[in-house]
Amino acid sequence: MKAVIVEDERAAVRNLTALLTDVTPEMEVIAVLDSISESVEWFKEHKSPDLVFMDIHLADGSAFEIFRHIEIACPVIFTTAYDEYALKAFKVNSVDYLLKPIGAEDVRNALKKLELFRTATGEPESGEDIQGLIRMLRRQESYKTHFLVPQKGDKLLPLSVESVYYFYINEGIVKAVTMEGKEYPVSHTLDEIADSLNPIRFFRVNRQYLIARKAIKDIDLWFNGRLSVNLIVPVPEKILISRVRVAEFKEWFVHGE
Repeated sequence: MKAVIVEDERAAVRNLTALLTDVTPEMEVIAVLDSISESVEWFKEHKSPDLVFMDIHLADGSAFEIFRHIEIACPVIFTTAYDEYALKAFKVNSVDYLLKPIGAEDVRNALKKLELFRTATGEPESGEDIQGLIRMLRRQESYKTHFLVPQKGDKLLPLSVESVYYFYINEGIVKAVTMEGKEYPVSHTLDEIADSLNPIRFFRVNRQYLIARKAIKDIDLWFNGRLSVNLIVPVPEKILISRVRVAEFKEWFVHGE
């Protein structure tokens, strides 16, 4: 089994190499790459290895930049000091990570997980899976924290996402409603807003409404297997969740922050 290490800290490279020698002596580290540019050039010129260990923070930027230039089709195990909140994305996409400082048991468990994937599917994670992970993490790194909403007198008001309890469409105009019940027009479609916000905190319940978790007061069982969501702030109409989305909504609600 051939592996590549993408890491710019020499001590971390020595530690990981020693751990791999101890845990899986049959694994051969065929390259150690310490930057985005070097990694891009190497993967352009060489056959894909069986596995890549990749640190997220490199001296010349985020390792995710590598995936903008080349496709890595083999499994990737990220080594990182990222906080636990961001790491949820890795779990969703079934790509493992090792949280620094790395120990032998961490490496052993990560390799076992990869072996289970191969046993179950006959194939390692695909390049498409890896690319999906990268897209998710890029979005997570750039979630909106504010909107600029127009005011009278050619002014723009900074509106904090934290203060918004829901977004909804009213006569073709998207509006943000705050905890005080104030409404502000937002110059984006509801789809664009949903894509720009943290999906752990906001849920698109239907075509008309995007609601914050903290705004939910309680939930009523409704006709035909639907749900009716009641918010702690007034809404112009009943917010219903279709039967086909009930399971997704419940999963979102119970596994959030």
